[in-house]
Amino acid sequence: MKDELLLLEHEPVYTIGRTPDKSSLLGSAHLPHPLFAINRGGQATYHGPGQLMGYPIIDLRRCGQDLHRYLRWLEQLLIELLADYGIAATRRESLTGVWIDHRKIASIGVGVRHWITMHGFALNVCGDLSPFNYIIPCGINNVAMTSMEKETSRAFSVVDVAKAFEKLALDRIIRLRFAREAQPVNV
Repeated sequence: MKDELLLLEHEPVYTIGRTPDKSSLLGSAHLPHPLFAINRGGQATYHGPGQLMGYPIIDLRRCGQDLHRYLRWLEQLLIELLADYGIAATRRESLTGVWIDHRKIASIGVGVRHWITMHGFALNVCGDLSPFNYIIPCGINNVAMTSMEKETSRAFSVVDVAKAFEKLALDRIIRLRFAREAQPVNV
């Protein structure tokens, strides 16, 4: 199987991962958009127009079978992409995703079956962030969601950001694979 990358924009939906704890939904009757339970990790989140959704399909058997390294690789790709747009983003200790200070700009929720990745990331590029107000995004209380547009007061196209992400991912996939191949061998 060769690696694939699906980049798209969703119609407005809420999703919740496999967790038995559904408290991040705050109930579901009040939600203004449909809710889907899906087979990724993580709590509730919102997906909709203005958000770049990325679904890498990667065989982690070629990358050391290390889910944590894969998550950090995704975060680093998003951090580098944002830097290319003049946005200084970082990781936060023990919180998966990409942040600007205490504002979350990208969420990551993955699933893996037989070491093949599914699901991926959501990068807030532009548009209305108010649907996040109906849930506890990613189960993190009092988190402020932000976007590239909100952080810079500049207009962005999801299509243009997707093209830039695709190019960066193609350039950086070697880092995910090479890290496995570069491990020292004890003799």
